[in-house]
Formats: sequence, C-alpha cells, structure tokens
Amino acid sequence: MSERKWLAAGLVALSALTLAACGNSKSSNSGASKPKVSLPATYSGSGKATSAGNNSTLKVAEVNDAPFAGISSPTLQTNAEDADVFSPGGGSTLFNVTKNYKIVDGGLANLRLNRKAKTATITLRKNAKWSNGMKVTAKDIEYPYEMIGNKHTDSQQYSSDYAAIKGMAAYHAGKAKTISGITYPDGQKGRTAVIHYTKMSPSMQYLGSSFIWSTVEPYEYYGKTPISKLAASPKVRKKPIFTGAYKLDKIVQGESTSWSPNKYYLGKKPQIKHITIQVVSMNNIVAAFKSKKYDFAAGQQNASLPSSQYPKVKALKDYTEVGGPAMNYSYFGFNLGKMNTKTGLNEMNPHAKMANKNLRKAMMYATNVDAVTKKFGGGLSWRANTLIPPLFKNVYDSKAAGFPYNMKKAKSLLNKAGYKKHGKWRTDPNGKKLTIHFGVMQSSSAAEASYQYYVQQWHKLGLNVQFTTGKPMEMNSFYSIIQKPQQNKIDVWLGAWSTSSEPTPTQIYGADAPYNYGHFATKKNTQLLNSLNNNKAWNAKYRAQQFKKWQRYMNSQAGYAPEQFGTSWTPVNSRVKGYSVTPQGSNEFWSNLSLTAANPK
Repeated sequence: MSERKWLAAGLVALSALTLAACGNSKSSNSGASKPKVSLPATYSGSGKATSAGNNSTLKVAEVNDAPFAGISSPTLQTNAEDADVFSPGGGSTLFNVTKNYKIVDGGLANLRLNRKAKTATITLRKNAKWSNGMKVTAKDIEYPYEMIGNKHTDSQQYSSDYAAIKGMAAYHAGKAKTISGITYPDGQKGRTAVIHYTKMSPSMQYLGSSFIWSTVEPYEYYGKTPISKLAASPKVRKKPIFTGAYKLDKIVQGESTSWSPNKYYLGKKPQIKHITIQVVSMNNIVAAFKSKKYDFAAGQQNASLPSSQYPKVKALKDYTEVGGPAMNYSYFGFNLGKMNTKTGLNEMNPHAKMANKNLRKAMMYATNVDAVTKKFGGGLSWRANTLIPPLFKNVYDSKAAGFPYNMKKAKSLLNKAGYKKHGKWRTDPNGKKLTIHFGVMQSSSAAEASYQYYVQQWHKLGLNVQFTTGKPMEMNSFYSIIQKPQQNKIDVWLGAWSTSSEPTPTQIYGADAPYNYGHFATKKNTQLLNSLNNNKAWNAKYRAQQFKKWQRYMNSQAGYAPEQFGTSWTPVNSRVKGYSVTPQGSNEFWSNLSLTAANPK
C-alpha cells in the first residue's frame, strides 16, 4: 500500500441475540492481546494449472455494503474499496519491496536516496509503458505530487511531510505553478526524476512513506484536464490505464470491474485470461462462497471479511482460509472543530460539544470492546490499544492500556467533569441538554448489532446518544458528511483505516491532513509527529520511542480512540494456485495466480 484510505467499518460482527451478556464482563487493564486464530499467508491448490482453468474467469468478491465510488487513480482514491476493484491494474506502483516493505530494485522504477545531497532519485525501467502502449515518463513520476499538493485537488493525501520537498509549500499555497524541487535530468519525457528535500527521513526507505509517493499517474493521457476535475473525468472513471499485469476491459459503475492481461506489462506474464471483481454485501458473502460463486475476496493484506463469519466460512468445503495481521484498524472519532479552508489547517474548537477529553474518555471506557471481540470476533479480532497496528512490531506499543472496559471509571470521569444527571440523561457542564449524534455505516446485520450495543452502553452511562439520521448510513453518504471542512451532524463516529505499509500517521492525524476528519490538532501532537521522521529518527531505537510516546499521548487525549485490530483473511478456492499475502512479490500478486479448473470447485 502506498497511501492511507478509509474502510467501511465493521471489522467485527456481533450476534444480536446475546448482546446483553456483554454488559457485565470485566476487561483486563493490561496492554495488547492477540488473535486466537493463526492463518497461513499463502495457498496453492493441489494439481497442475490447466489451460481450461487459465482460459476461464477468476471470480473475486469485493465485500462491501455500498457501491464502490469508481476512482481509479491511486492518488485520488480515498477508500480501500476503489483500490480493491482496480487492483489487477497494479495500482501503478513504482517499487519492489522486501518482506518488511523496504524498497529494493526490481520494480517499475528503482530508488536512490542521498542523505548528504538530500535527494531521492527515481529511475524508470527501460520500455516502461502504460496499458494503452504510451511510454511511462519522468513527468508521470512527478505528476502525482502536483495532484496531491494542488490547492483545488480531490486528493486527501497531503500532509506537512510533503512540504519537505523544496517548492511544495509554495505550490500548495497557490504561490507557484510548479514544484521547483522536482527536476528531470533527461527531460520530462525521460526516465529519471530527482526530488530535492529540505530534510531526509528514515521512512523514505520504505514503501508508502509520506515523503515519497509510490505510484505514477499518466500526465499525457490526462491531457489538459484540470486537477480539480480529474476525479470526475472519464479517463479516471470510465477508461483508466494502468502499468500492472492487467488492463481494464469493462466497468459497471459501483458494481464490478473486468480485466484481461496487459501485453505491455514488464513483469511476470499473467496466466489467467479473465478476472472479474464484483461487489457482494457482508450479509450475502457466506452464501456466495457456499454456492461457489467466487474464488476469494479482494483486498490482499487488507481483505476485510467480518470476523464473525469465520466459523461459517471455515466449515465450507473446497476453500482454505488465508490471511495475516491486517494493516487496518477501526477507531472512534470525535468532531472537535473544523478545517480552515484558507490556511489548510485543522482547528479545534474549545466550545465544541465533544471538546472535553473526559467526556470522550468516559465514552470509551464504557464500551466493552474486549467482551465484544471475545464473544463475536471469531478469534480473528481483538480490542485495539493504540492507533498503530501491531503489524508494525518495531514501533507498536504493546504495553499501552488503551481503553479497557471500566464503567465505574467512566461515570467518575463524567461526574468530575460536571456532566450531571438530571432525570435519565446527563447535561453538559453548563446544565444544558446534551444529545450526542453517533455516525455509523451500514454493514452486516451482526455488525450493526454492535452499534446498538455501544449506544446501549452509553445510555447506561447516562448519555443521550442517538444515531445520526436514526439508523446506520450508506457508506458514501456517511463520508460525504465527515469529509466536509465543517459539519455538525456527527459528533462521534466509528470508522476504519487501511494504513500504508509505512506506519507514520501524519497523513491521518496531522494538523494539515485532510484525512483528519475530527480536526484534532495540538502543538504536542505536531511535535510528536514531526519527531517520528526528524534527523534523530534515523536511529531506530529513538524512532520507536517516539512512536510509543505518540501512541500514549493520543490515548491520553482520546481525540481518536482505537476500537479493534483484526486479521485480514479470505477463503481461497481449491482451484487457485499461487495465492499469497506476503509483501515480497506483492507486485506480482495477480500474475502469480493460476487455475486448475474452469470453475470454482
């Protein structure tokens, strides 16, 4: 992954019949727990691939309860569902990586870092082409930076880390028409782009850093389309081109994509002649696998089937469950202010409804996530204790407590903060009526039962929490609200992030991050985020210490609060060979696949 994206929340699915049993459970005050189920990261069905199999159609399910938005550009995408349905195109990824996502030679381009000169040199392979036969150029390397930094862009990837590129701050502010710090030694139509920085970061060594964008964009193909109109343009929505193993044959907007081999691909020749990826709801996915409609679910390292479905899926014949630690996590977010569209900075409002951190922390201590995941997580999900997934074991703080269930502490926090009960509900510290609006997305019936449970727990706390619109919302409608620079319809929400393969969270929680939907912005947060990639951070021990300080600080503030970690997983049909979710060879995920039969067995 080369960027942060939001996911439809619902990593855990619950049984509505036994929710009441969760209320009295006690949680451990220790730090991290672990999943109870361990899955293989690879699978290859028995027997040899056949021509009948490879000439057939690989059938992939995109498990989601809403249509995908249909944005093919990795720079403009904001949700993981779009990344999934366009993934056979390769995401236009530039670099090859090791098992730890460290960039190595052998991808579409090679990277050379020069700490002394403060440069990153990206050189494309000879004969690199787009799926329509156009040459991939140095300008295609640079153009995503324009798309990210443009003042009128739909991209949400910008953060202060990109301002380390010389000239980016001026371009982002609209004071310059180009980014002066990106140069072309052999011209814009050549193979090399050099990025000049004011500082170098240790994260630059890894795929998905917030300093080096990891994909290309077809500048010449987009023509004279203004960046502000690219996301809605036909060349992004209807006829996109790619650098990966497959080219797009057909798109049914919001429903499916169809693919065939890209003859211009420089990597391993794809073996399967046809691929379809189709949206399937969470409530229908088990029945779909049972009737052999699909070979596996899309998402690879972030495949997000509801964990409660695991026992049912495991019982299916002719499928093997494959997966590993997820790059995603779910979280509670709080509306604390606004994005100032003039300055491009998030600003906290000290008078916001959710401004009191003791109110936020009390709500989190009242949610018994440990009991929820224990009863209904299928052994694949568990209470999250920080905002960094444990997959990043070098920087993850396993000792942080997070918010273990403690209703007594929750009530005490509210009492001390002045949220007193007047009848059934508590008022705010000024004695005014308090109604908190909770925003959630439509999901499986089981996952939606979890939303009801959280509301039930907050009612026990004496807080009048109601669903925004009175019920779970369609995913795109939900995000259309919280993505606004300022909104007052959602006070607290449950969301999920699909993270980059490099854990720096500046693009999500930075003061100038568009993804910072709750507008949490403090000097301390900015200082800690900056420390993750300063000059001292080249020392791995120091960097890990700073990451852990940031995680504990975020828990102390509860501007965002972790809900669940999970396992990415999918059943894989027995006719599939070469399935793998390991980082090494991830560029060849689709071309490594082959089939032993014409239809799922």
